Amino acid sequence: MTDSERDVRICSWNIHKGFGPANRRFKLEDMRQVIRSVDADICFLQEVVGHQLAYRGRQLSKKGRELEGSESQFEFMADKIWHHYAYGKNAIIEDGHHGNAILSKVPFAEWRNHDITRWSFSSRGLLFGHLGNGLVLVCAHLGLIAVERRYQVQRLRELLESECDPDAPVIVAGDFNDWHLKIDRFMREELGFREVHAEQGGRPARSFPAALPLLRMDRIYYRGLELVEADLLRGGLWGQLSDHAALTAHFQLR
Repeated sequence: MTDSERDVRICSWNIHKGFGPANRRFKLEDMRQVIRSVDADICFLQEVVGHQLAYRGRQLSKKGRELEGSESQFEFMADKIWHHYAYGKNAIIEDGHHGNAILSKVPFAEWRNHDITRWSFSSRGLLFGHLGNGLVLVCAHLGLIAVERRYQVQRLRELLESECDPDAPVIVAGDFNDWHLKIDRFMREELGFREVHAEQGGRPARSFPAALPLLRMDRIYYRGLELVEADLLRGGLWGQLSDHAALTAHFQLR
């Protein structure tokens, strides 16, 4: 394996169904533009619309109006950059549904979405992707209630044990809604993961709200890889798009 084949660059971002922080203006075009600038091999996206929404009473750009009823948001984001993608439908809402998506430049060997819903009013899922190079990916968006999140990470443990070899390199990324860092402790101590920003700065990054991050909501966990560097993307245009800041990390496969 060459050095370039060992490099893995990822981005994780809750794109807020394509809307800006105030939930009024449709920003998907700008989101696609900035995420391309990261030059990631793999993108973990949360709150991605997989089917048309009416967007009643919202201000859409021309492209936003064209997107309605045509391609999904993850296909629009992938475009000509990420030729392989997986989508897991989690929440069915008026006129559509949304969930998690993984965009990849490396082909998937397989992928599947697992329902980890604790209560019917909060539909959640874990999207697992197995790449052809042996890397296991999990895109996560956990619930807002502590007992719900505890149930969901226990399900994550069960699925990791059944879905992948214990020595496989694994990245679990997404929106953990864990501002008290209780799930972070479980991920590190019980599941043997490291978190990219905690490795660099001692604690996960503040990522919400994007314009002035206060809460440590979004994470990139890993095991079986070597971390090169990590970053939080919140300056300039990034802070005007989703309500969450985006996270990036550069790894090398062992």
